[in-house]
Amino acid sequence: KAIFSRETAMNTKTTLDLFLIALVLAASVHDLVERKIPNRLIGCGLLSAGVLHLASGVPFSMLSTGLAGLAVGFAIFFPLYCVRGMAAGDVKLMAMAGAFTGPVLALEIALAAFCFGGLMALAIVIVRGRMRDTLANMRALLRPLYMRLTGMPAASEAVAIPSVGGMPYGAAIAAATCLMLLLRHG
Repeated sequence: KAIFSRETAMNTKTTLDLFLIALVLAASVHDLVERKIPNRLIGCGLLSAGVLHLASGVPFSMLSTGLAGLAVGFAIFFPLYCVRGMAAGDVKLMAMAGAFTGPVLALEIALAAFCFGGLMALAIVIVRGRMRDTLANMRALLRPLYMRLTGMPAASEAVAIPSVGGMPYGAAIAAATCLMLLLRHG
């Protein structure tokens, strides 16, 4: 019976990973084409993760892995949404990925997504020829913090130049998810 449970757990993990890869790739394509991640896709993903965790045969898998991972994925990206650095669909996509993977892998995926996102942002800024504008915006955003750290009174500055543009962050989340799952199965 122990072997059966171990096999079932391995099959469930593989199934979870395959479902997750399909969902993040679909979300990435949708984000690239329409600049939006559909709530239906997130809802289907969350439902799938829940059903697969319940079917895993591992007691409390839904709580210890699914809900804990969802909470970590959400908690890491939500502050960026609050400061308008990320869209709500991206936050929900990361939460969904966490529901499949659990809290530890959700954290690793989020950190990898930040790296992929940074590289994507840099490439977009360079291709659009907006590096000077980006640096001016970064200076305006960081100057009050620097002033405060040096003990001077900080007065917030208006951003000198409008945003240099958004990006389909779903692609960064998909790339990070695929990379981390590949490394896990290595």
